[in-house]
Formats: sequence, C-alpha cells, structure tokens
Amino acid sequence: MLQGAVAAAPVALAAPALAQTQSPEIRWRLTSSFPKNLDILFGGAEYLARRVAEMTENRFQIRSFAAGEIVPALQVLDAVQNGTIECGQTSSLYYVGKDPTLAAFAAIPFGMNMRQLTAWLRQGGGNEIAAELYRDYNVVGIPFGDTGTQMGGWFRKEIRTLEDLKGLKFRISGFAGHLFSRLGAAPTQISASDIYPALERGTIDAAEWIGPYDDEKLGFVRVAKFYYTPGFWDPCSRGVLMVNQAAWNSLPEHYRHILEVACGEASMEMTSRYDEANPQALRRLLANGAQLRNWPREIMQAAWRSTHDLYEETAAQNPRFRKMWTSYKAFRDEQFQWFRVAENAYENFAFVAAAQR
Repeated sequence: MLQGAVAAAPVALAAPALAQTQSPEIRWRLTSSFPKNLDILFGGAEYLARRVAEMTENRFQIRSFAAGEIVPALQVLDAVQNGTIECGQTSSLYYVGKDPTLAAFAAIPFGMNMRQLTAWLRQGGGNEIAAELYRDYNVVGIPFGDTGTQMGGWFRKEIRTLEDLKGLKFRISGFAGHLFSRLGAAPTQISASDIYPALERGTIDAAEWIGPYDDEKLGFVRVAKFYYTPGFWDPCSRGVLMVNQAAWNSLPEHYRHILEVACGEASMEMTSRYDEANPQALRRLLANGAQLRNWPREIMQAAWRSTHDLYEETAAQNPRFRKMWTSYKAFRDEQFQWFRVAENAYENFAFVAAAQR
C-alpha cells in the first residue's frame, strides 16, 4: 500500500504543472462606455477583470479602460468589431442606428424587468436571437450587468401634459429616442460625461441617465430640479460584454466559460450595489432640492400606444426585429400576467403598508 501511494505521488504532483502548461497566458484590453467616476458601472468592468484573473491564477488578465481612453463612449461596438480592442463593456441600445433590434437585449419601452428579461434571454430564446445578430457585427455578446428599473430623468421645467414635450430637447438613448420623437420631443444621445455641461448651458432641456446614485455623482440636481419616475423605457437595462469574434475563437474553452461565469457574477454585484446605494442617494437628492414627480397618466398612456405602434411598424420593415418582437412580446405578456398574480399583488400591499407604519 505504501509503495502504491508513493508511486502515485509524482502523478498527483505533476497534474497542476500540466494544467498550467495547457492554460496560456492571455492579455486583453477592455474599453468601456462609462467613465471611472461611475464606480458601479465602470466598477463592473474592474470586478470582471479581477474575477477572471483569480479564476485563472492570473494567466488571463484583462485591463479595463474608461470611456474616451481608447475610443469614445459610443464607439465600443465599432472598436470591438474591427479588432481595435479585444472586448468592450457597453449597452447594445446605444447602437439602434445600426439595427433597432439591438435595443431589445438591453432595454425597450414598456419591456420586461430584470428578472423577466433574464428569463427570456436564458429560457425563451433571447440569447440565441442576440447571438445571431451579434455575429453580423463580428462580436460575441455576453450579458453583463444590469441597473434595474431606472428613473425617468431630470427636467429644467415641470412636465404636466403632452404639450410640454413638444420641442423638448431630451437626452435619451436607444429605442426610447424614437418613442419620444413621436411624442413631440427632440431626442439626442450623448455620453454620460457630456450630459451635465449640456444641461447647464441649455443645449438640452432634460436628460435621463440611470438612477439616484449615478445621477447624484453627475450633479444633475444642480441644473435641473424636476426628477421623474418611472423610466418606463428602462424597466431594466442589461449591459453587454462585446468580444471580438477572432479573440473569442482564440480562447481555450475553459477560459470562455470563466469569462461567462465572471460576467454573471459581475451582474449580481452591480445590481446589488445599486439596490443598496440608490435609496440613500435619493434621500440626499431630495434634501438638496430635487422635486420628485410621477409621469402624468396622460403621457404614460400616450407613450404606451405610441410604443406599440412603433414596434409593429418596425417589425413590418425589419425581419430581424419582427423575429425578436414576436418572441419578446409573447414572453413579456405572459410574464406580466404572472407577475400580477404574485409579485405585484404582494408589492402593492407590503410596500404601501411599510410606508404607513
């Protein structure tokens, strides 16, 4: 028995060394759409890099660069597509000008919340539809981060009726820009770091970003007092890690799995940090003069009608959008019915009861 154990020892000792020789050293760069001062968003990229390094004993290292350090915030897809950089942290809704279908994998007006979107992506065929689209842009897309339901933006003047939206210069991203254009506003998409100066100078009249924690960091309360809720065009907002196809193909299979696992962990880290930080930030914003407002029902109803007209018209013109929307809408409508039975019934009572104690 002793001899057998001794004989087996060299094999056991050699296994880790063998595993190391089979795991190449890889160095990637990641470009983000977000600035460093947004520490939860950009922090997601840093968290991802740290976990990938830990799970590969530092053999796979990713160095993260904030928006503008390598490419501008809204050009991440282009940089990854053409191989300027191996991967990027961004939101697919920034690229609806290339194909409006891209918005569905991040956020669309009156779409699904974070849990529902996750279920559609993982169980309802959404990831397969996304992968087919991303292939056309020479990238692999891995869901990466989520903000949860967002706020409805900061406005220099109070919005009471649909008429107040006419000509309103509104910083808003993705498919929601098309919606607000139909409602009479003048939407524009600019990166996070450009929003405050544009509001301050009056270049824009209003801006939506994410929620209290990030909005406080960006200082919007100093230049626009009216803070609206909810962000009905962002019932959640799913980020994406875009990886150049050739870079992905060059990875050993277990590195690909590690990257996917790390993205999943980073997503949970991001949403938990937002859920912890947003309530405290909202209290501070209100103490500093923010005027919290609900969207008027007239606007919500008009937005609902215009949203679905827009979806049907886009589906009629774009076969890929039609395929996505057929799948997405059926899944969403069923989820909405289910959440009314359990989630919404509970929340409608408990949330109000807790506030009245």
